[in-house]
Amino acid sequence: MKTKIMKTALFTCLIAVMSLVQAEDGIKDSETGLSKSSVFDVPTPESFHYHGVMPGTDPVYKRAYPGAPPQIPHNIEMMIPVTAAVNYCLSCHGHSAELSQPLQGKATPIPASHYTDLRHSPDKVGKKLVGARYVCTQCHVAQADVAPLVKNKF
Repeated sequence: MKTKIMKTALFTCLIAVMSLVQAEDGIKDSETGLSKSSVFDVPTPESFHYHGVMPGTDPVYKRAYPGAPPQIPHNIEMMIPVTAAVNYCLSCHGHSAELSQPLQGKATPIPASHYTDLRHSPDKVGKKLVGARYVCTQCHVAQADVAPLVKNKF
């Protein structure tokens, strides 16, 4: 019985010593993440300005890749948040699904895909915008003068 107690005590001491050694070799909080600063710092975001002042003042941006959602080329500060009750995008872009081709001098219309319920009837283009496509800013982003958070070549 004494041998069993001695073995248990020795094992406990060994675990305690090993945990102290490992605790000193930990990763510093400033070495984690992309920012390389302390995780306890509360960063203040840099101020930025949206491109363009009013809708229709900036050219349409080239898409980042085939099939990418178009970027918003105008200021949307006064149009967000987009909610179930209010969507200012529809006032200019909400033409019927039949007019899904851009017209010269007009706002780019919402495409027919946004009027198609892909879950229940993927072959039918409806007359109303599908609820899953209602919050435009889920996919479409306004462009602003902002420095990239992380360098990339995309």
